[in-house]
Order: sequence, then structure tokens, then C-alpha cells
Amino acid sequence: MKKIELLSPAGDLSRLKIALLYGADAVYIGGRDYSLRANATNFSHEEIKEACDFAHNLGKKVYQTVNIVFHNEDIDGIYDYLKKSVDAGIDAFIVSDPFIINYIVKNFPNVEVHVSTQNSTTNIETVKFFKKEGVKRVVPARELSREEIKELCDTGVDIEVFIHGAMCTFYSGRCTLSNYVTNRDSNRGGCAQVCRFAFDIDNNDTKFTMATKDLNMARYIKDMINIGVTSLKVEGRMRSHYYLATVMSSYRKIIDACYDNKLTDEFIMEQEKILARVANRETSTHYFTHLADESDQYYTGRQELSNQDYLAYCLDYDKENKILTVSERNYFEPGDNVEIFMPGGKVISLVINEIYDEDMNLLDKACHPEQILKLKVDTYIEESSMIRKKV
Repeated sequence: MKKIELLSPAGDLSRLKIALLYGADAVYIGGRDYSLRANATNFSHEEIKEACDFAHNLGKKVYQTVNIVFHNEDIDGIYDYLKKSVDAGIDAFIVSDPFIINYIVKNFPNVEVHVSTQNSTTNIETVKFFKKEGVKRVVPARELSREEIKELCDTGVDIEVFIHGAMCTFYSGRCTLSNYVTNRDSNRGGCAQVCRFAFDIDNNDTKFTMATKDLNMARYIKDMINIGVTSLKVEGRMRSHYYLATVMSSYRKIIDACYDNKLTDEFIMEQEKILARVANRETSTHYFTHLADESDQYYTGRQELSNQDYLAYCLDYDKENKILTVSERNYFEPGDNVEIFMPGGKVISLVINEIYDEDMNLLDKACHPEQILKLKVDTYIEESSMIRKKV
């Protein structure tokens, strides 16, 4: 049986590498144009080639978003742009505009077409229509129940479903709030997240917000597998390296446990605890289990609290001297209980003993983010591992 795909966002090349190393089967990226995350660093065509080479060497894939709402002025240059991406090695385009679908199917038959959630696909007949047009995969609207998703899976078209991250307040991202409030076109990459603004209410000290809670489907991965979903998608091309590493690692373990018949409620609770530590908003399953209601949104304000769990990024391990070189991210000191989690899923616990600077001068604490530090660690630590407070 082919395993369900774990699909990660990647806002730049370094994030792409982290996502793949920590368990993603594929990543989706945006180029410098025609993408809905214009504020991400995004990828030049040279970087797309490097990304594809890196992923393909691992037996993994790269998908590129070309899913803005096209105006006439946006069409100029698109055909050459797509050709350059194909030449760079892209495996699929995530698109929403019908003319782009038709053009890719006719001109690049070896590249898959995935219909974006921006198309707001909600029914079987639309999925069947896209199948006739040569579409390989559909990312349906996020406003669907388990039963509705299952019915789409039964069409034989690959179905990709969001499982984690921020949710749009409006229907599958089709929103013009940014256009009106900030003069930025949210459907052409300029979303300012106006739905997360806190608005004044006349003669009332309470602020009003329409923001949604984040999505977290960790408890329903086995359900997704059973109903025939092809790909599990995580939101967040603007998210940090630490966030991607943590989320990919947890979902990779959950997916593998499902297929190995080792999934237990205790195991899910453990991964939910880890996922909760990297989030700064409350979470919900939204439409999958029920029609979304007031419990899935913030109406009278909220707190988005960031923590300092992420302590350091591991750069190198000296096997002979058992010295781990790291780049500090947050404050830590001798005596702290920490975990080092590695690409591939291994996690080790230890107590910080001595901390040294780059010249092996003993320090009483680590308190300068980005400072290069050295730690004595008996166990071999892989490059690109990360240190966090013990969960």
C-alpha cells in the first residue's frame, strides 16, 4: 500500500531542506511571481532547480504554486515563466485559473496539475470535470466535512487536504478585506491578514475580531487514510524553520504509526503536546467533524503567545572530542533539561552541563541569539538537529 503523502510549505530554500529532512514527502513553494505569498522570500528559477535537485536526490517532490487570480496584465510572461519552472524540474503546478490548467496539460504532459483550494471545489461533479480536463489532483475547499471529503476521494482523483496551520476566515481564501483596508490585493499575493485585526466597537471597551483558530488534525490522520485522502497538507510558507521541523516530525511519526499499527491514544496525546508548544494560537478541527461555529473562532480578542522553547540549531558534531557546535536561538543555562530532536525522528534528552563560546571559554549562560556555542554531548548529533526545552 502506498503511504499517504505529507506535504510541507517552504518559503525559501533553507526551509525546504529542513521540511524534507524532517519527514515531508513533498514541499510546495512559490516562485517570485504568480504566488499568493508575495511576502515570503520565495524562489528564483535557479533556486527552484536547486530545490528540485535536492528533493529528487531524496526521492521526494516539489510543487509550485501559480494560483493567483489572474488579471489581463498578469498573463504577460506567464508561458515563459512556466517553461522555466518545468526546465528546473518542478513536479507539479498548483493552479486555480482554468486557462493555466489547460495550458499546462497540453504543453507539459509530464508535469502534474493540482487544482488549488483557491478554486473552492466543494462537490463531486466539479472534481469529475477537472478529471476530464487532465487534472491529477484537487485541493478542495477547506469548508468540507469528513463525509464530503470521502465522496470526493471516491471519484478516483487524488485529493489533498489541509491538516494543520492557519485557516482563512473567508471561503477558501477568497477574500477582499485587504483590498479595501490596505489597498493590497489578497488574491494576487497581498493578503494583510485583516481578519486578525482587532476592531473597535462603538461605546465598548471590548475589541471585535473575526479571526479563526488554527487547524490541527493530528487526531484524525488515521481517518484521512481510511477515507482515501492522497496528501496531507500543512499551511505556512511564512513559518519558521523550527515550526516546520517540529510539525513535520510529529506528523511523520503519526503517519508511520498508523501504517505500522502502533498508533495509540497516548502517542497522539504526546504529539499533540509537542504541536501545541510550537503554536501561538488555539486549534480546532473546524469543518471536518462539525459545521464550524463560535468555538472555532475568536470574536472578542485573543492572545497569541510565543514561547522560547527553541534554544539552538545544531551546526556540527566533533566525534573525536564529543563537542556539539550550535547557533543559539533563546536563553538557556547549565542545569536546564532539554531535548535534541533530529532529522529522521530520533529524540534524546539531556541536562545542559557546561557551555562554551566559539573559543572554548566557559560561559555561565547562553544569552545572545545567533552566538556560536559549544556543548559537551556524549551522543552523536546530526547536523540540522534542533534543541528545545524538554516537552
